[in-house]
Amino acid sequence: MSEPLFDLSGRVALVSGAASGLGRNMSLALAEHGADVVLADLNEAGLQTTAAAIRQLGRRALPVTCNVSQPEAIREMFARLDKEFSRIDFLGNVAGEGLLGDPETITIETVQQVFQNLVIGRFAMCQEAGRRMLKAGRGSIVNIGSLASITALGRGHIAYSMAMGAVVQMTRELSTEWAGRGVRVNAILPAQVVNPSLEKRMAADDKLEGQWLKGIPRGRLGQPEDIKGLAVFLASDSSSWITGALIPMDGGNLAMNSGGTIGKN
Repeated sequence: MSEPLFDLSGRVALVSGAASGLGRNMSLALAEHGADVVLADLNEAGLQTTAAAIRQLGRRALPVTCNVSQPEAIREMFARLDKEFSRIDFLGNVAGEGLLGDPETITIETVQQVFQNLVIGRFAMCQEAGRRMLKAGRGSIVNIGSLASITALGRGHIAYSMAMGAVVQMTRELSTEWAGRGVRVNAILPAQVVNPSLEKRMAADDKLEGQWLKGIPRGRLGQPEDIKGLAVFLASDSSSWITGALIPMDGGNLAMNSGGTIGKN
């Protein structure tokens, strides 16, 4: 039985990127606390695996193969949500591909694609969820951003960082527009969280993990399950007066000055 403040029984969540990583762990955490979940991803096999795990918890799961960079596909998915559940209480905006390229050589087309993936798609998801939440007079939206939205990473992240900066400002604007009508909008800003893409980059450069860890006082990279408690908190009534927040999930990375030294035992 969940603690009352964190109880999501009777609520419906939609989470993108639910086949793996942060999206999968967010979906499982919400279901563990009582929510039914619509699962969106392009990875159909991964979707089915997540859906099966949620059903084992006794909750309903609706897996939808959806490209969440495409507004029409998003509208079709929300039509299925309406038919199946007739409500949405929480949106987890997780999925979205970023592409790397040096500022002097990256094509405008690549920049446009990154904005389509990370900004236009996320806004379309917020818009569809927000319309329904505003009618109900309540709801919570969480956009997954990045520390790259408020600090610079270099290493070819120009398009990604620009897009994530837009996601942060979108979060603030939506919060300001909708808070008075019962809809909260917040953003989680992760540092490096282990996923297949990150593992591939670390395998190609044996110094990369060490470089990242120099700036993370917690002493480890993020793991996908680190999202679970924060997701439940922001979906539940325990965060009812929190909106427009940008919440780092970074092991202390943002707090540490670049010239700082990590404390030793």
